[in-house]
Amino acid sequence: MAVASTKDLLTDLSPLIQVYTDGTVHRLISSPHVPPSPEDPATAVASKDIFISPSIPARLYLPKLAASHKLPILLYHHGGGFCLESAFSLLHHRYANLLSAASAALILSVEYRLAPEHPLPAAYDDSAAALSWLCSHALDQPGFEKDQWIADHGDLRRIFIAGDGNGANIAHNVTMRAGSDPLPGNVKVNGVILCHPFFCGSDESEEDLERSLGYRLWSFVYPSAAGGIDDPAINPLAAGAPSLSGLGCSKMIVCLAEKDPSAARGRVYAEMVRLSGWEGEVETAEFEGEGHCFQISDTQSQNAKNFINRLVAFISR
Repeated sequence: MAVASTKDLLTDLSPLIQVYTDGTVHRLISSPHVPPSPEDPATAVASKDIFISPSIPARLYLPKLAASHKLPILLYHHGGGFCLESAFSLLHHRYANLLSAASAALILSVEYRLAPEHPLPAAYDDSAAALSWLCSHALDQPGFEKDQWIADHGDLRRIFIAGDGNGANIAHNVTMRAGSDPLPGNVKVNGVILCHPFFCGSDESEEDLERSLGYRLWSFVYPSAAGGIDDPAINPLAAGAPSLSGLGCSKMIVCLAEKDPSAARGRVYAEMVRLSGWEGEVETAEFEGEGHCFQISDTQSQNAKNFINRLVAFISR
């Protein structure tokens, strides 16, 4: 005799994630986790896993050193709608290897906590903690154990905060924090790299905002957001949001894809940064015929290579 199921669907955010009444979380999009490597066969980049704190793992990437000079550092945040993917996943590991090799940069890829097990602002707090930990390498603090790769090879005068999709949203929010809260050692963030940034707001043109995936996703990952869909964390252009002139970096690039629904809002965001009175430099790069985070899923296309070349030029200048 069949037993009646007590496992009913509670939240359905297909094609991303489903949550059941018994607490089961079914992530519908994922790529397998892969280990770090002392030398990636394709790029010769070395990687290792570390702990920023007991609750914040991360993966470090070190390109093959051609000289003894210090390297720029990228604090990187993977995409996945705040609820999917990992710093240790195949797609993001492959991308970080390619970006580290091309840019000759040390990359610190943060394994921030995911919703729904850890709703926002957990990911923002993890990223802010990672940035603080990174900047603490500028100090000699009793009891603080420096990572040898960062201490030996990292240039703390050239820190970049980067991310894709929701990772770009995290990068924006942490850069705003850096503009108001001094970092350890008075370290400054050089630049921010926002690739296909995920922003939303009640001014969306959709006829039924509350049925849109962006609205439902935000409500799912940050149910306690004070401003709802117009909380400054997701809508930095909302009335009453902190001025973008407070961004704590000296330059920015916003990368967009023509077929990505979030591109229009990304263009407006970049323009509002320009008009805010912020004293830094902002540039945009848009890739025709491409969709959201295309450079992660197909790293060998010509546009994906052009994408990385544009980031390399931004980091190196």
